[in-house]
Amino acid sequence: MNNNTFYNLKPCLKSVNADCEIPGKEEKKKLKDAKLLKQLERQRRQEEEEKTEELRLEGERKTKGGWTYTVSIALPGSVMDNAQSPELRTYLAGQIARACVVFNVDEIIIFDEQGEDSKTVEGEFKGVGKKGQACVQLARILQYLECPQYLRKSFFPKHQDLQYAGLLNPLDSPHHMRVDEKAEFREGVVLDRPSKAGKGSLVNCGMRKEVRIDKLLQAGLRVTVRLNETLNTESKVYKGVVVAPHVPRTEGGLYWGYNVRLASCLSNVFAECPYKEGYDLTIGTSERGTNIDHVTLSPFKHMLIVFGGLQGLEASVDFDQNLDITDPSVLFDLYLNTCPNQGSRTIRTEEAIMISLAGVRPKIAAVFSNVKVK
Repeated sequence: MNNNTFYNLKPCLKSVNADCEIPGKEEKKKLKDAKLLKQLERQRRQEEEEKTEELRLEGERKTKGGWTYTVSIALPGSVMDNAQSPELRTYLAGQIARACVVFNVDEIIIFDEQGEDSKTVEGEFKGVGKKGQACVQLARILQYLECPQYLRKSFFPKHQDLQYAGLLNPLDSPHHMRVDEKAEFREGVVLDRPSKAGKGSLVNCGMRKEVRIDKLLQAGLRVTVRLNETLNTESKVYKGVVVAPHVPRTEGGLYWGYNVRLASCLSNVFAECPYKEGYDLTIGTSERGTNIDHVTLSPFKHMLIVFGGLQGLEASVDFDQNLDITDPSVLFDLYLNTCPNQGSRTIRTEEAIMISLAGVRPKIAAVFSNVKVK
């Protein structure tokens, strides 16, 4: 072959390279900068959306407002003796719990008419008919029902008092959340998991992911958690902060269940009040009291309504060695008949609770006309 027939391919290759040039360092930098700008813009939009959502929720909180008062009720544990079987005793406790949640009661005090010193729900059940055991069983069932379902295994081991509690109607209180329910607050239990230095504990709040709180707490504690306004669905855990148990009520305007307290006698219902100011409005209930229709309530911070047992408040006063009185009405600011002209000779305590709370509610609304009433 003649050398003149060879073609010079170099210019052609150079031309191809000019048309299909591979990006160099400058071009790569431009592409990277453009990608970074897009990410920053996306992040800025997300932050603006989060800020807008936070302002909206803050506005809702201010609109809702919190409750500035509490309502407590006290009743003797002997009401359990009015039921003839374990199933009926359990159902009776369930009726009391339902009534308290329906009317937003913050505290339930169970006192022993016999003066037995029962201040805990620890120990084995030895029979409701025995001295003091009715108080303990009633307290345990009330606590069990108040606890969100996803936390019950953590706080309530198998116990004979709770044998039939699973058959009771659920309270369905606002803090009994579903797994995917969006909420500002949740109840949780601190998990026994190791945490890195500078990071808080992990908490089970009944969600699909655990929550990392801002504090390192002892495992097994029940805590109230305020979740971050916007939860990062891509992270392994959600984030939140621990708040006082009263915050959902005082700041969020939410009913957040009741506390249960045991008192060894009627007088200790008053003496062991958990509020520093004490109960500033106390109400006794009796068919011998004043007609509730003719009564107006004075302003208060902490109201207490006391119910008698099978023999009325008179029996509770007689058994209390700390009281040197015979007329129970002198213990209270108001002594009311909450169901005047009753058609039955007797009103059971669980019925009296529902009737009394329904009768008192409009009275409270009149006192707090400019404040959200429970």
